[in-house]
Amino acid sequence: MTSGGTSPAYEARYGWDRRTSLFVVTAAALTTLVAVADVTPVLRWPGVVLFGGAGLFMAYGATSRKVAFRVDGTGVLLGGSPARYSATTAHVPWQDITAVVLWQQHTAAGMRWVGVARRPDAARLPGPGQGDRAQAVMRAMAPEVPADVALASRAVTGWRLDHAALAAAVHRFAPDVPVVGG
Repeated sequence: MTSGGTSPAYEARYGWDRRTSLFVVTAAALTTLVAVADVTPVLRWPGVVLFGGAGLFMAYGATSRKVAFRVDGTGVLLGGSPARYSATTAHVPWQDITAVVLWQQHTAAGMRWVGVARRPDAARLPGPGQGDRAQAVMRAMAPEVPADVALASRAVTGWRLDHAALAAAVHRFAPDVPVVGG
């Protein structure tokens, strides 16, 4: 929930969570291990670049403090990837939303997601990854979730979701829109 002012919006920002912290620490350890291990430069430099780069990317996302997810009077903001924020952020107005959906991708890591179900005639979301090919990929990755919901979702990683505050904000701004799943 935002603090101060008069805005009753629900907002979550990228920051440090357990998964991000563990990833960055692991990447730093692997980078150090590859850098000091007795391996050929052909293995050392790609390892340092791969592990170091991945760790730096995750640390950048955590320190960016960009909005990951927001519910306010205008609708729902699906924050984008911190590295390509403008190109991957989408705003969905309340008139296009039929439900706010919480779901879990069934993988070893058990990734949680939050998104929106939209009216069938709603315009395609802006940004990359919204076409027919993306829908086919999402049907394969998360067959239990409708592809259009999966494409209008964001992974809850690098930020924390407060289910109760989210539900309260949705009820405040769009009382007829249910929050489903969990």
